[in-house]
Amino acid sequence: MKHVIQPCLWFDNHVNEAADYYSHVFQQCTVLSASPMTVQIEIEGLPFTLLNGGPHFTPNPSISFFITYESEAELDAVWNKLLPGGELLMPLAEYEWSKKYGWIQDRYGISWHLSLGRISDTGQKNVPFLLFVNEQYGLAEKAVDHYTAIFDDSFIDGILRYSEEERPERAGSVKHGQFGLKNEKFMIMESSDDHRFSMNEAISLIVYCKTQKEVDYYWEQLTRGGREVQCGWLKDAFGVSWQVVPVQLIELMKDPAKQERVMDAFMQMKKIDIAKLEEV
Repeated sequence: MKHVIQPCLWFDNHVNEAADYYSHVFQQCTVLSASPMTVQIEIEGLPFTLLNGGPHFTPNPSISFFITYESEAELDAVWNKLLPGGELLMPLAEYEWSKKYGWIQDRYGISWHLSLGRISDTGQKNVPFLLFVNEQYGLAEKAVDHYTAIFDDSFIDGILRYSEEERPERAGSVKHGQFGLKNEKFMIMESSDDHRFSMNEAISLIVYCKTQKEVDYYWEQLTRGGREVQCGWLKDAFGVSWQVVPVQLIELMKDPAKQERVMDAFMQMKKIDIAKLEEV
């Protein structure tokens, strides 16, 4: 599996509609697979799971996605398709970091940064972006250190810090950071503004595992300072939601004869036990 870590987007029982929408919005968008519960989709090179989760959680800009376009025409086309029914977070304009950049929340509450630039500067066209605000403010660098210590093939590209002149931001806090986990890029920043949102389960990060040893390792490391939830879900010490998922579960769920029994067993678990799933 090329992308070991993949975002999961929670929807209120309309993932097929959302998949059609993203296929219309993004030129590089492919539906990889579909089931009653999930749709696997790739948007600008990044795989996503769209989950029919119900009304329990609503997405917000605490986790968003930063897409670099080398074509201004392509950027404009995507932006104009995101606008209807969306919410403008930062207007499409020239900024010190980009000749053209905008931040928008789409009709489903998923947030996208669109920036004109060179993909080679980030090394990845579509990058998950973590925003630390409120009680998480000041913890971004600790989070980067925590994540890069857990995952192999990890690195820190760089951290840009706020200066004394950039009040009300705290000098030394993270203005922008870029790092990699399992050779996959992530961005992070923190803001002292009064944001009316925080991390929740509506956008989570799935870690796909091949063995029970991997499941045990990532579960132990990511729950350290956080808490276990249910069905392979957990919250880490910084409030970010993760799912630790064995690839065997995906294969078992494809078998119509076993699907219901596997789901019943899976729903009783916190950390996933591969052997017990395979026994049903």
